[in-house]
Amino acid sequence: MKFAKKECSDCHKKFEDKYASVKYSHSMVKDKKCEDCHLRHGIVPQLILKKDGNALCTGCHAPDKIGLDKPKVHTPIKTGKCTTCHNPHGSDAKFFLKGAGNEACYQCHKKAAFEKKVVHKPLLEKGCRACHVAHSSVYANLLTSEEPALCLGCHDKGGSAFKKAHGNYAVEQKKCTMCHDPHSAEQAKLLKVSAHPPISGGGCDGCHSPASSPKPFEVTAKKAELCKQCHDMAALTGGGMVEHLPFKDGNCLMCHDPHAAQASKLLVQEGNKLCLTCHKQLSGPMTSKHAAVSQGKGCLSCHKAHASTKKKLLITEGADLCYSCHAKVKDAMKSKEVHPPFAGGECVSCHDPHGSNFPDMLKDRMDNVCFGCHSDAESNFKKNYTHKPVLDATCGACHKAHSSDNKKLLSAQGSKLCVKCHSELMKPVNPGTNHVPFAEGECLSCHDAHASNIRGMVTKNEAVLCATCHSDLNKNAKDAKSTHAPYADGDCTKCHSPHKAKLNKLLLAQSPDLCFNCHKAVKTKVNTEKPHSPAQKDCSTCHLPHLSKEKKLIVEPLQTMCAECHEPGKPGFIKAHLGIKASDMDCMTCHDPHGSKDPKFFKSVVHPPFAGRTCDDCHIKQ
Repeated sequence: MKFAKKECSDCHKKFEDKYASVKYSHSMVKDKKCEDCHLRHGIVPQLILKKDGNALCTGCHAPDKIGLDKPKVHTPIKTGKCTTCHNPHGSDAKFFLKGAGNEACYQCHKKAAFEKKVVHKPLLEKGCRACHVAHSSVYANLLTSEEPALCLGCHDKGGSAFKKAHGNYAVEQKKCTMCHDPHSAEQAKLLKVSAHPPISGGGCDGCHSPASSPKPFEVTAKKAELCKQCHDMAALTGGGMVEHLPFKDGNCLMCHDPHAAQASKLLVQEGNKLCLTCHKQLSGPMTSKHAAVSQGKGCLSCHKAHASTKKKLLITEGADLCYSCHAKVKDAMKSKEVHPPFAGGECVSCHDPHGSNFPDMLKDRMDNVCFGCHSDAESNFKKNYTHKPVLDATCGACHKAHSSDNKKLLSAQGSKLCVKCHSELMKPVNPGTNHVPFAEGECLSCHDAHASNIRGMVTKNEAVLCATCHSDLNKNAKDAKSTHAPYADGDCTKCHSPHKAKLNKLLLAQSPDLCFNCHKAVKTKVNTEKPHSPAQKDCSTCHLPHLSKEKKLIVEPLQTMCAECHEPGKPGFIKAHLGIKASDMDCMTCHDPHGSKDPKFFKSVVHPPFAGRTCDDCHIKQ
């Protein structure tokens, strides 16, 4: 069998229809040489390109031919994404651009910034490429030549209009973009958003030496002394003695541009970006952001720019600053129990006012914040069994952070607090038996709310804990000859449910199934051999559950107990036991009380003379 080769267009008909009509078509597409770029076969329906990124393009378009050997390269090309601007198959725009003219640029550069009230004439007439190179340049910002030479290609520095506009200062030696926006602006003459009044009014000599002087750009005073000539320092400080360090040192230009700026108030950068140039530690990404910082006025929502009467340049001190936005939080003061830091207005003892990577802008994990004051709790909570909210560092699952009407700042009282997580467990059983503390919602009478070294997070060993209510169990302990192992070990919950059960006495199962959980050998004997009736029905017929004055937890002396079923006075009993009195015998010396393969419940290993009933082989009859 031979396979006939098909063209790609036989399947990709939509592609064929789309690119058959474009004005400019890539030569490979025109010549149907798809395999110059794509692999014919593939497992997943993706591009199946032969090479990644720009490596495919530079196979034909040598890097130096498209200018990639220059120091400044357009970001899409530098990151290997030629297809950000170009359509690799074809387009109605020259060079296979995805948009005609400036539209190709507006895919990344926001269009609004280039279409303000006053638009630079070259941008209007020739577009972006009037000043910029598409791929790379030796100049910053991909300019075709260096500033101000680029600007002076159109603007005659010797013209009277040029000189008049600049007060006869030789501004052609400086960068035009210090004052002008090269693309578009809301102000005349393409002046930036915020222009210093002496600049916009043509009064450069208000700050600089006259244009005719030997050093025309020299300022008439140094640092803040120059600014003080127009700006009232008392008004800027507002009576504040705590001054912003740049302001205090007279370094006004750390924050303000002396000529013009794209930000308001001649700021060198807008909003928080300016502050973060120095306060870099606050610039990291945060999962829990403070709206006051990230929105509106940003840093200036809480801080003054120049000076303040409060520490850290704050507008208002302490919690009053927080309450200016969080008024409802202040209402929590009316509760019966108020958290001391909250009552003292110490919000920052728990919260980071700038934001954090912890919920609710906490300074650290919630438990670590709490341990800052409750240091004893940290060691007390590190135990073998820890309550999940404590383990998950969510103290707020049970406690309210600011205030509560309940003691210990609990969000609810008693078992109502526990039911939030343990709703299924907290439902009483009916019909059945509900442990009294459980039924009355006294969870903490048995459990530690935070952590314990005892299984079940109980406050004491089960034997001691249970005995605080069930003291009658220990009355006969001194006289006991045998004790049930779970009772002795304090494992009450091996037999009883601590909360609720469908059986009396909170038993986990009925006897003998309950007993067989531990006594597996007895279970095997009862199930595989002839069972002793009491052992098969109910262990408590013969055994006590906790302790006994007799051996093996039996309810009364062995002979008395066995005599209740096996009448020792009957002739058959006397004959079978050779006339020996029952009171002189230990039944379990010969018989297994639970089960046996022998019809008379003899033990599995028997002395041969005894098995043959020839006692006189060893004993002398009297």
